[in-house]
Amino acid sequence: MLCMAVTATAAHARQPDDFGEGVAKDDPALLDAELMPRAAQSLLLDIVDGGGLFVAVGERGHVLHSSDGIEWTQAEHVPTRSTLTAVAHVDGRYWAVGHDGVILHAPSGPSHWERQRAEPLVIGGFDPEAGVPLLDVLFLDTGRGFAIGAFSLLLETTDGGASWTSRFLSEEAEDIGGDIAAGAPVDEEDPGSDEDDFIVDDDDDWNFSADDLMLDAEDDPHLNAIVRTGSGALMIAAERGTMFRSRDEGQSWERFRLPYEGSMFGVLSWEDDHVMVLGLRGNVFESFDLGDSWQRVDTGTEASLMGGLALPGGGALLVGNEGRMLWRPSGDQPFTALTYTNEEGETPVLAAPAARDDGSFILVGERGVDRTRRLD
Repeated sequence: MLCMAVTATAAHARQPDDFGEGVAKDDPALLDAELMPRAAQSLLLDIVDGGGLFVAVGERGHVLHSSDGIEWTQAEHVPTRSTLTAVAHVDGRYWAVGHDGVILHAPSGPSHWERQRAEPLVIGGFDPEAGVPLLDVLFLDTGRGFAIGAFSLLLETTDGGASWTSRFLSEEAEDIGGDIAAGAPVDEEDPGSDEDDFIVDDDDDWNFSADDLMLDAEDDPHLNAIVRTGSGALMIAAERGTMFRSRDEGQSWERFRLPYEGSMFGVLSWEDDHVMVLGLRGNVFESFDLGDSWQRVDTGTEASLMGGLALPGGGALLVGNEGRMLWRPSGDQPFTALTYTNEEGETPVLAAPAARDDGSFILVGERGVDRTRRLD
């Protein structure tokens, strides 16, 4: 159930006029999100447990919060209508990121948000690097944080988001190689493959040599997910099997590749250097040494996995397309494949889960927010 809230005025958010005459006054990046009666049933892309207060974000700048995962309230003021893709929480403060380079901050609870950053479209101009969508956000404390996105963009702050510095990992990360070299056999169902690169014989038959079926490493892969490990290292999952890691809290980065050429959409961490990545066509890989070596995890599905939740003892819940859920209660047990079906009998795309105290889970995705029974 969604409870409507009264609209409040943003005291600190920059208004459209603040960006100059060249910016459209109706740019969604700069307009306040509207209160919608069915916001809880709209596309939601991430959820975070802020210590007993759940916060979910999604399309049209929707931000929802709930103390029990059942009754949901739309945030009173959100100064954007851009799609929000991820949300993070530290010590009662929240940050959300999304399309159009938007970064929002809620300094005292999730009801009122301020816009820290946006890149609205400039009328009559074109900058291919402007408005790069941000896909995940991580804060180490209330001051130090990172936002990542398309084209290897990493934004860094040391003042809680009051200012952000742009970095491009494709330019600065040290390439240490990995299980896949510069090229790898193309997965024909991988959307990262490009048919325009194939060579057609004169007789118009589609005949490919081994050299034709090679996929070059992406120069500036999209950065899809970031996590801090139990040992304090940082790990980023990216496009086409590319991974980045930092052992010094983001000061320097290493680039390497997974033993699979497909994109990874999520990364989880447990104690020490135990990490897991999940992504395209149900592929999951697990490492206990911060990515020096990887083990393929049997998932029993080819549905792409979009997000997950690390649970105590190496347990995990992974979610993705076609209502797919993969559940293991502990790290020494295999995954069990389950299918989520909502009240309408649909199996929607699931984007992210969160755990409730009673052992059940909250799910967000294509059809909004819902919860599922205990899985044990």
